[in-house]
Amino acid sequence: MKKIPVGILGATGSVGQRFIELIANHPWFEITALAASDRSTGKSYREAVNWLMPTPLPPAIGRMQLQPCVANLPCAWVFSALDSSVAGAIEGDFAKAGYIVHSNASSHRMHPEVPLLVPEVNGEHLELLKRQSFGKGKIIANPNCSVIGLVLALKPLLDAFGIEAINVVTMQAISGAGYPGVASLDIIDNVIPLIKGEEEKIESEPYKILGRYVSGRIEPSTFKISAQCNRVPVNDGHMECVSVKLRNKAPAKDLIAAWRNFSSIPQHLNLPTAPLHPSHYHEEDNFPQPKLHRQLDKGMAVSIGRLRECALFDYKFTILSHNTIRGAAGGALLNAELMARQGDYGCH
Repeated sequence: MKKIPVGILGATGSVGQRFIELIANHPWFEITALAASDRSTGKSYREAVNWLMPTPLPPAIGRMQLQPCVANLPCAWVFSALDSSVAGAIEGDFAKAGYIVHSNASSHRMHPEVPLLVPEVNGEHLELLKRQSFGKGKIIANPNCSVIGLVLALKPLLDAFGIEAINVVTMQAISGAGYPGVASLDIIDNVIPLIKGEEEKIESEPYKILGRYVSGRIEPSTFKISAQCNRVPVNDGHMECVSVKLRNKAPAKDLIAAWRNFSSIPQHLNLPTAPLHPSHYHEEDNFPQPKLHRQLDKGMAVSIGRLRECALFDYKFTILSHNTIRGAAGGALLNAELMARQGDYGCH
């Protein structure tokens, strides 16, 4: 296929950099525009950025001139790494101007016409694009970084056994706060039991993601969710301790089989960024761990372990996902790959 020209909004931030790292050599997309705040406009990308990725900055990207986040960029699709405080209006302007907007911000996630997409979980929600009313363009939202790992672990259980209630406690990496993020004197030798707005997102977004597409709208799921969120001194990788009450009781081996056998549209279509296996179950008693497993399957899979009976619900287990790859840039890129491959949503 001919490469789709794409732009990156908020290109100098940590998520914007991750977009560049993942797209620079992508077989389907070509970066033709980089946009950032007014203080960086007009500079070369190399001059403006504090490059944080573990891979070298591609020379051609470094030479590109940064442009303002205005809807006249030389591209067809944009990946937005903008902060939620400014993303809503800017992304809306791009959609009105005819761009396909892949958003990583929270601004449009709960809009009834916007797919809140995790391709392995709710790829059919792209049908909402046919009813969108933002203008000539479209907006597709990437969920909260912790929510993505959570729903990837819950989807096989929901399909096989049904779910009545969930309790989740997160231990979230400092990279989730962006750069420069949390002050070192606050996070070193410490755990911060508050991430503003995070518990509300985890207690609301899964209802939409795990809901059913029916007659042009999403019927939300009805199970109960309770969440507590903590910031911990880990660079990358969000861990979550989950307790679940199933609608239909099942032995532990059936839950493990559901995770290990889980496969969906991205795997069937062999999308470039898709993990080979969306969910990995680890038998070791002390797995998963961020240092060992956050990069598993290109950083795009969820790792699951420590399944055991729960005295309050049915089972409890631990999950881990890479918050800036699967939970941010990689997730949005996979959304774009699914759209590009299916190609029947008026997005070309």
